[in-house]
Amino acid sequence: MGKISAQKPVKLITGFIFKDPQYYCKSKDLLASKFGSLDFESADIPFNLTDYYASEFGRPLTRKFLSFKKLIPAQNLPEIKAYTNRLEERLSCRGKRQVNLDPGYLDLAKLILASTKDYAHRIYLGKGIFSEITLYFKDGSFTPWEWTYPDYRSAVYIEIFNKIRQAYAQELKKIDK
Repeated sequence: MGKISAQKPVKLITGFIFKDPQYYCKSKDLLASKFGSLDFESADIPFNLTDYYASEFGRPLTRKFLSFKKLIPAQNLPEIKAYTNRLEERLSCRGKRQVNLDPGYLDLAKLILASTKDYAHRIYLGKGIFSEITLYFKDGSFTPWEWTYPDYRSAVYIEIFNKIRQAYAQELKKIDK
């Protein structure tokens, strides 16, 4: 029988998709006021592998990722996703979102994203929120699954998450001392 042990805190990340940078800035500031200071902000990445958001947001679209300095309990993900959904709604104009927020977390073994949509590879967390293991860590790098979205398979994204993972590993060493 395995022993129950405490889960180590995880690294909160958020992905953004937007057309107008002012909505990115507003949502970033609101997230930082809620979850604390940032320790990583990616460069702008063109979001052009799908037209999924084009009718709602227009074009061209940009993707960015952030991570937060303060580590969080993994079980906070449903509340965080509910908060980001409310934030998307708050920043909407004429019934259309101006920013898409994709919160999740990473630990040493995986990148988890939160979703309101169920599917075969998602696990229900409660409060209408599901989780998806989007990437797993193997042989020194994050690796996609067969269901991983095409953009999350890209070398650019994987490099970002590997970099955030390195910072997270250093933070864990401080905690373990």
